[in-house]
Amino acid sequence: MSDSGPVLPWLVIRQDDNGNRYRVGRYATEDEAQKIADNLHARGRHQQLYVVERIGQPAL
Repeated sequence: MSDSGPVLPWLVIRQDDNGNRYRVGRYATEDEAQKIADNLHARGRHQQLYVVERIGQPAL
């Protein structure tokens, strides 16, 4: 934690069929973010892509 609050460097991003990307949430650990992404993917009706990224390091 820093003076400005908790550090949440991990993002869950949803990418739709058209390539549009939306931030779902920010998380403290990669494991926490991956669990959220896996859960969202498992219950999704459409084939959306959920990816985990660290702030400043886009997914490859």
